[in-house]
Amino acid sequence: MSIWTYANPVRFMAFTKPLVPVFGALSALCLAVGLIWGFFFTPDDYRMGATVKIFYIHVPSALVAINAWFVMLIASLIWVIRRHHVSALVARAAAPIGATMTVIALITGAVWGQPMWGTWWEWDPRLTSFLILFLFYIGYMALWEAIENPDSAADLTSILCLVGSVFAILSRYAVNFWNQGLHQGASMSLDAEENVSDVFWYPAVVTMAGFVLLFAALLLLRTRTEIRARRLNALLLRERMQDA
Repeated sequence: MSIWTYANPVRFMAFTKPLVPVFGALSALCLAVGLIWGFFFTPDDYRMGATVKIFYIHVPSALVAINAWFVMLIASLIWVIRRHHVSALVARAAAPIGATMTVIALITGAVWGQPMWGTWWEWDPRLTSFLILFLFYIGYMALWEAIENPDSAADLTSILCLVGSVFAILSRYAVNFWNQGLHQGASMSLDAEENVSDVFWYPAVVTMAGFVLLFAALLLLRTRTEIRARRLNALLLRERMQDA
């Protein structure tokens, strides 16, 4: 069966209905195991002390924040090319989740940075690009709300999403582009010369899986809500036309 089959809202709703509780349950399990393991059963770092454990929230939330925008980008491109309404709603549904994860990453980064750098904020390339990414999230959601026609809103937000993708890329690779930044390089990359110790790596991977599953569950749930809202608006419009 082609993936485009699920561009039909009825088939999408039927296919995703059992997935939401499954993803939600798996997410809860991974987050419980990963966070308890990481916060209570791993040692303090010899340089960072207990502060290193912010890592278990900061890194997964930043990962989801950046990749949520790429999900929006792919969904927006599908809308522009194939005009599938479900894809536009997927992009719209992902934005509040990505924005929330961006806020979590910024806050936990500040909590980590204060004892490590001696300041809550620094205009570091990655931090700055991440803040701009958050502003793009806000602008994207505001643009959806500001335009009454849903197709026009989808068209304009798709353009905004394409522009914002530049900052999503910068957020991910700013450390590689500008070596003078305070932010450390990737510590959980497969191609990193120095990776985190296994004692931190394993619970972090479990926690990241939990965040990704949480994103999937929330994305499907919000997309289903958007489809229902679109149906309700269509019914209300039909009733108004009949009354007129």
